[in-house]
Amino acid sequence: MTTVSLDAARTALSSACSDVAEGTPADAVAGVPVALVARPASTAETGELLRAAAGHGLTVVARGRGTKSGWGRPPERADLVVDLSRMSAVLDHAAGDLIVDTQAGALLADVQRTVGTAGQRLALDEPVPGSSIGGVLATNTSGPGRFGVGTARDLLIGCTVVRADGVVAKAGGRVVKNVAGYDLGKLVIGSFGTLAVVTEAVFRLHPVPPARRFVTAPFGTAEDAGRLVQAVVHSQVVPSAVEVEWRPDGAGTIGVGLGGTAAGVESRTASTLQLLGAGAEAAEEPPPGWGVLPWHDTAAGGTGLKLTCAISGLTAVLDVAQRAATDAGVPLTLRGSGGAGVLYGALPADAPVDAVATVVSRTRAVCGEHGGALVVVEAPAPVQAAVDVWGPVPAIDLMRRVKDQFDPERRLAPGRFVGGI
Repeated sequence: MTTVSLDAARTALSSACSDVAEGTPADAVAGVPVALVARPASTAETGELLRAAAGHGLTVVARGRGTKSGWGRPPERADLVVDLSRMSAVLDHAAGDLIVDTQAGALLADVQRTVGTAGQRLALDEPVPGSSIGGVLATNTSGPGRFGVGTARDLLIGCTVVRADGVVAKAGGRVVKNVAGYDLGKLVIGSFGTLAVVTEAVFRLHPVPPARRFVTAPFGTAEDAGRLVQAVVHSQVVPSAVEVEWRPDGAGTIGVGLGGTAAGVESRTASTLQLLGAGAEAAEEPPPGWGVLPWHDTAAGGTGLKLTCAISGLTAVLDVAQRAATDAGVPLTLRGSGGAGVLYGALPADAPVDAVATVVSRTRAVCGEHGGALVVVEAPAPVQAAVDVWGPVPAIDLMRRVKDQFDPERRLAPGRFVGGI
């Protein structure tokens, strides 16, 4: 943008939103500088803001708390950041109906505190501390609980979004059972803000289980990990989570989460201990690293990978990934919901780009052979420039057509999502 167009745009945006400021280096999105930052206070204000932005040809990147602004590809441009942190209210908690209605800028932790007063929980994990509701939906993050209750797509029952042209749209409602139709909520989840800006969301809730236990057991090979996971998944212990961690030194741990009545958990804990065999232990608290993305273990960060596969392919994926890392001479930590076929991998920040590319290529291939994929979630700039972050996407043509319908002028986070969407 030229200075003249920036001034004109700022005037128009300021008439739509009372809080508009120039972007600072801290506002950059994955290294892409931001010209302006606006903080709307309502859905209506967000609509006016995006209408004004469209009128001046601005590209827009939505931001909750900025904890995952480095995920995906850097946007081609980021003229305006729409910061939703002022929209942080829990609008309604209908405890009797087990639902919560919240603004997108609310912290997930604040929502949990609110619904927790009634002995309820929004069954979403927080693998990235400080996440907002909007950020969780945009990136579709999940943690150990996805094995038992699924992801945000399984919990969201209604949402309000603002399109790139400023039109406000609503989908779903406040009841768990809704009439059929296009499921806008499921469409925007995981779209990295490239289809619309989510401003409000309605979720169904679960009761907090009265008792919880965590059973862990060591394993030393990929075959052992796969065997133990299969044993738990196909048993009668009804786990709420089946986690796997395999560290670069070859030491691995399977972790099983159990929840329910005290008597039931006690009985299922005994069964799980017997199932996992020698070395299995039970504890009241989750083991270290439970639900934390492995590249967040240290402040240094690094390259973060997301691996998916059919559960039957877990052994092969674990084996190939670790062998690829060993052959490339870089340490790889794998951690995630083995029982759901979703793992996260961490390579150190100083790993050579060629080594990262080798691990990505070989592991992506085996994930694909077992019905899954590999995505580079977050990485240093040299790695992002050298590897295909998203990998092949079979439905890319359909996804591009959906993007064309929602945002034909490519104003929302252009280039950030798969295939340059």
